[in-house]
Amino acid sequence: MTEEEFGGLFADHYGAVLGYGLRRVDAATAHDVAAEVFVVAWRRLGAVPEHPRSWLLAVARRVLANELRRRQRLDRLHQRLAETHGDVPPVVVGEPADERLAQALARLRPSDQEVLRLVGWEELDAGEAAEVLGCSRAAFRVRLHRARRRLEEQLRELGPEATGPGRPLVDPVLTPQQTAPAQQRSPR
Repeated sequence: MTEEEFGGLFADHYGAVLGYGLRRVDAATAHDVAAEVFVVAWRRLGAVPEHPRSWLLAVARRVLANELRRRQRLDRLHQRLAETHGDVPPVVVGEPADERLAQALARLRPSDQEVLRLVGWEELDAGEAAEVLGCSRAAFRVRLHRARRRLEEQLRELGPEATGPGRPLVDPVLTPQQTAPAQQRSPR
């Protein structure tokens, strides 16, 4: 399939794929699912059959299932946070719900942001996060320590209401216990 043929595939079937998503999820998610379907189609040009509509919808079904599983994991994370920290405001996917924390994170270097997100949002222990970043566990711990220190500095600059007790979405990022494996973490 050529690039031009792919353009035709997109033009002919985007509406059907988007409609499939819209009947199942909100509009923003449906658009994301449709975009991902065509990314898969582009990567697998040789696998796209002559009559591609059902193949594209099958891909959409799998992409949507992956998205729903991701949302369930996020919901479970929110529940765990609520159980350990009391009532927690809703989490925006990929970003902290606390505006000051988001501002402080945005001021950090991308490498510091990634280290903190791996621990605070992805809930990886030091070994897992080191594997993701392709470094040793010791190197990751040093990076995490430095990133936490820089984040604390940014939070202090934003004002006292950005830090301190009762900041449930700040605590997981700044608390060193987060780097222990999940089965070894002690309840708070």
